[in-house]
Amino acid sequence: METDKIRHQSPSSAFAVASFAGALALAGLTPVYSADALACLITRTDTNPFSVRIREAANAEANKRGIVLRSYSGKIDGDSESQVEAIESCIADGAKGILIDASDPNGIVPSVKKARDAGLLVVAIETPLYPADAADATFASDNLRAGKILGEWVRQRLGNGADQAKVGFLDLKTKTAVEGMSDQGFMLGVGIDPKDPNTVGDERDSRIVGHDVTSADEEGGRVAMRNLLQKESNIDVVHSDNGPVAYGAYLALKELGKADDIMIVSAGGCSGVDAAAAGAVEATLMANPNALGALGIKAIERFANTGEKPSPSESKSFKDIGGFLVARGATQEDQDINPVCELDPTACAYQPITIERAQTICRN
Repeated sequence: METDKIRHQSPSSAFAVASFAGALALAGLTPVYSADALACLITRTDTNPFSVRIREAANAEANKRGIVLRSYSGKIDGDSESQVEAIESCIADGAKGILIDASDPNGIVPSVKKARDAGLLVVAIETPLYPADAADATFASDNLRAGKILGEWVRQRLGNGADQAKVGFLDLKTKTAVEGMSDQGFMLGVGIDPKDPNTVGDERDSRIVGHDVTSADEEGGRVAMRNLLQKESNIDVVHSDNGPVAYGAYLALKELGKADDIMIVSAGGCSGVDAAAAGAVEATLMANPNALGALGIKAIERFANTGEKPSPSESKSFKDIGGFLVARGATQEDQDINPVCELDPTACAYQPITIERAQTICRN
């Protein structure tokens, strides 16, 4: 295996492996020894703020429970090869379970099957595999519902002009079902018929300016925003799949003197929150990365001890971890009516919270 293709972090493994005891002693830490409890976390990248927070939360939960956690990620979003190699490493190391946010939900399936055949629990986090039952379980937000709530928020902000508003979409090159459901839900909320909710791009509403594909980064957003404006100069709203793309779009609008004329909203977890805090987007969606990390480790521990696999939320094919609408102008009152989001993520009501509260969740 070419190690330079995998970014491998194992900050919690030293607490359970005797060979690291000396280093821990020098650091003033006491090693905790765990009997065969090894878990793996595989994220898309090791720089995305949402992925970083998931890893931190998983590390904290693993340390608390005496579990070894080995973390891997791709070098860039879409780097499925590194994720495949990480799964191979987890199998070889005798892991009990894997939490994975797949870059290629379809292409990763053969490797996931190999892990499950070897007796590992595989939980897809935030991004369902295709097909979804290729994993033992999925922990995710209800992105169709969350996207619809974001669209309804935009429709309310647009007021009487909502039915005539021109909407553009900035899509990721490696668009997963998660981003697709967010798009479709957003259309429903704004009042656009998405046709088949399971198919992206089949809508025929004249209010949609177009979908421009981006490279998932700031420069991609800048270029894509300019492309949309060439198609239609009078865009009212832009929906972005993540925060960096949204921020790039905002910079393009600033350069063109249009930053105050076009509303940008975004999915994208903590990167969307960063864009909102910078004034680039009006509202964004985020799941609770703390819940994803902690619930995932608990699931692997339960499976290792009892063989029990996670069950989906009622009437859903996945465990709904809830989510937040992070909106500029959200008030403390909005925040206070939704304490269940923090106390019980599976019952989260997807209500608005302030940008400041979202930053606390992402950075805590």
